Amino acid sequence: MQKVRNLLKELDKVISGYKDVKQKTVIALLADGHVLLESVPGLAKTTLIATLQASIGNSRRTRIQMTPDLKPTDIIGTRIFNQKTGEFEIAKGPIIGVNLALVDEINRGTPKTQSALLEAMQERRVSLAGQVFTLEDPFLVLATMNPIEQEGTYSLPEAQLDRFAFKLILDYVSREDEINILQNTTVHGRDAQSLVTPAITTEEIIALREHIKANIAVSRAAQEYIVDIVRATRPKDPLHKKLVGTELAGKIAVGASPRAQIWIQRTAQVVAYLDGKEAVTPEHIKYIARDVLRHRVFLTQEAALDGDFTTDHAIQLILNKVPVIEPKSK
Repeated sequence: MQKVRNLLKELDKVISGYKDVKQKTVIALLADGHVLLESVPGLAKTTLIATLQASIGNSRRTRIQMTPDLKPTDIIGTRIFNQKTGEFEIAKGPIIGVNLALVDEINRGTPKTQSALLEAMQERRVSLAGQVFTLEDPFLVLATMNPIEQEGTYSLPEAQLDRFAFKLILDYVSREDEINILQNTTVHGRDAQSLVTPAITTEEIIALREHIKANIAVSRAAQEYIVDIVRATRPKDPLHKKLVGTELAGKIAVGASPRAQIWIQRTAQVVAYLDGKEAVTPEHIKYIARDVLRHRVFLTQEAALDGDFTTDHAIQLILNKVPVIEPKSK
């Protein structure tokens, strides 16, 4: 527990505000999941991943700037001909051999290039020139996308979105935090991470994951609650019609899959651990449910065109309506 607290303290040294985003990024790391960050430029996304890497001893990171002309081989690598030896050699891509990968503006990459990340994110390996390369453990992809610019961008397919444990919205910080940014001039620029002290190692992260998985209980009642939340996002499910059918009629096109249930359980276990509890509670589930569901619930075209209604509104209504299932007394 203290190791995680120290890790968050190191992030606080460099990044003002964004307490929720920093904590949920660490939660995703401990749950072995990836994070999709939506924000406009200049809100410390690169600084976040660089500081996280500096806070984790013996970790390595890379940054991949997605552009429409980027090819899959620019990510996973390719075969090149060595004129000196007269043989082909494998040139590994930047995603191989790193623990933290910042994929900046992921929606600027073509669908073909985006697909190069699918195997890496899901299987933690890449296939290159007939060989399979196992990626480092831990391995976290922190991808960003700009919600404003549409020119030169490609929509992320559902299969790609589903690889992310969380989708977090990075908004502007408070006025006081912006003043702190100006006053804390030592963290501006390329030397910001020089103030950071490693707080945890990659081996300790892996051990902590196993500890959480083995020791944080998820009761049958908690699992039923998770399942009901996800089922309530599906327009054709009887539970959806019973609980929110009137309020959300014609607003949700596609609900979340069972993979959302798995990620809610995994990340809720980490939340319970950080909360000092031995079992997952409904409050832990509610804390992360919106971030797990945000990119897995799709609005109808009519609802999406309504600027006053968002996916978050739909999810919050579902969380308000789905009853908490109490554990059965023995």
